[in-house]
Amino acid sequence: MAKRLRSVRCPICKEKVRSGHPDFPFCSERCRTMDLGKWASGAYVISSPIKDISEEIERESSSPEKE
Repeated sequence: MAKRLRSVRCPICKEKVRSGHPDFPFCSERCRTMDLGKWASGAYVISSPIKDISEEIERESSSPEKE
């Protein structure tokens, strides 16, 4: 069975990149490094704080059940 190659756009320069490319999903080492630099500088952020669901489960288990 032949492996199907997908083509996507590089997230930095928007050039088409095939899934078999060594720097996938980037088109080059330069774009890969630029992306890493954005993460390191804080340009990329998670928009909302991550909640610890264990605290939420504790609150639900300690509250009286409604019947």
